[in-house]
Amino acid sequence: MALKFKEKETIVEDLQEKFSGSEAVIMTHFSGLDVAGANELRKKLRESGAEFRVSKNTLFKKAIKGTSAEVLSDQFLGPNAVAFASEDPVSMAKVLVEFAKKSEILEIRCGVLNRKFIDIAQIQALSELPSREVLLATLLAVFAAVPTGLVRALSGIPRKLLYALRAIEDQKNDDEN
Repeated sequence: MALKFKEKETIVEDLQEKFSGSEAVIMTHFSGLDVAGANELRKKLRESGAEFRVSKNTLFKKAIKGTSAEVLSDQFLGPNAVAFASEDPVSMAKVLVEFAKKSEILEIRCGVLNRKFIDIAQIQALSELPSREVLLATLLAVFAAVPTGLVRALSGIPRKLLYALRAIEDQKNDDEN
């Protein structure tokens, strides 16, 4: 069933919005991926805050023009799908890499992160980073450690003074006896 011009135009506009609004875009080759597998992948990506879209290469190429992902335009060969992450590219990369390992049907090809082309090795490295939540928790622990250390250091001064005064008091008591 051929798409009508108006339908194609709507798809291109939607895809262009996705390409423009995404922090990261990862292209995949999905030949042989069945409907159940695609739905499972879509669900996992949605849970990570990403989206998975399949379309014709001609529509992808039209939609990518003028966006930060335009560097991918010559990569659209064969059956492709694109994953878009508007907030957390690490979670999206983790889901795609894990799914590709498990299914052996999905092939990760390349992508764009912060307006720069990334290859499969860089996507693999991205997937191995700690999640956003873990990084934020680590940063919070660092921020909390600084005031805690300062409080301990400042409280140590009066404590040492108190120990010195007690020692003097004990010495005076020993001298009197």
